[in-house]
Amino acid sequence: MEITEISIKLRNEKKLKAFVNVTFDNMFAVKGLKIIQSKTGLILCMPSRRAEDGSQRDVAHPISKDFRSRLEKEVFSEYEHVLTRAERGDHSVYADIDDDNYVMEEEKD
Repeated sequence: MEITEISIKLRNEKKLKAFVNVTFDNMFAVKGLKIIQSKTGLILCMPSRRAEDGSQRDVAHPISKDFRSRLEKEVFSEYEHVLTRAERGDHSVYADIDDDNYVMEEEKD
């Protein structure tokens, strides 16, 4: 499976650093991944939904460690590229509040 497109929109928040959409084989898109700043560094969070019991459940996720590593490597590489564009003044790399139909829940510390 080939990762054919990675779209990243930066957010200027304490923990939430970016929204990510990934397209596979020019045929299947997964939207709603997030790049989060944790105490130990950046993490890639899979798209999730709140279950009836209040917990978060991934709606899509890699099955193997190898694929997760490959996905993270490619997403974080593109993230660095987008950060460089932002540092050069490209404001199109930032997500608007209403951008991409994302519904954000209040972040917890």
